Amino acid sequence: MINRRRSKYHPRIKVLLLCVILVLVFGGIVISLLDFIEKIPTSETSNNTVTDAIVVLTGGSRRLEEGLHLLSKKRAKKLFVSGVYRGVDVRRLLAHSRGNPEELVCCIKLGYTAESTQGNAAETSTWLKSEGYKSIRLVTASYHIPRSIKEFYHKMPDIVIIPHAVFPKQFKRYDWWRWPGTESLILTEYIKFLISSVRLLKEQPPTE
Repeated sequence: MINRRRSKYHPRIKVLLLCVILVLVFGGIVISLLDFIEKIPTSETSNNTVTDAIVVLTGGSRRLEEGLHLLSKKRAKKLFVSGVYRGVDVRRLLAHSRGNPEELVCCIKLGYTAESTQGNAAETSTWLKSEGYKSIRLVTASYHIPRSIKEFYHKMPDIVIIPHAVFPKQFKRYDWWRWPGTESLILTEYIKFLISSVRLLKEQPPTE
């Protein structure tokens, strides 16, 4: 009788354990997602510290304009734009920005090799070493800040980084689940953040 009861209830126990595991996994993913969303800035930084350089990551609206504005306010010695298309020079880049501040041309440097956030970090690291700089103000979209900071700190653990978020009009941080475009963007960025985190765990940080 004991053996029969065990064989009768064993499949149910398996199903129950599977359900518990699925609930725990789902709960972990939800908690991780919410934690990621909390890392997305909701307001402009109040840190006005002057840094050696301003670094702008291409790929979104208003980033270059914000970088130029910060440079004009003398928040750094130079502006480095990472991930620029080959063939685009400083003057051509400025032609697409409002104001076209000609006097800033001498203080703007462009990077052409980066094709990803990981590439942005590598390209910026190389440039900073060539300049001897030790601090940057990192300008990118608010939703891109968590992954960018992770990549940059991994590549440059000794560099002081001030995150400076730009807020695209189409990105709705509050009540994000009500906006399909924002929801899709957050989920996509979250997946990229997880992939980046796993990859960085496997990599050893660079030694100076």
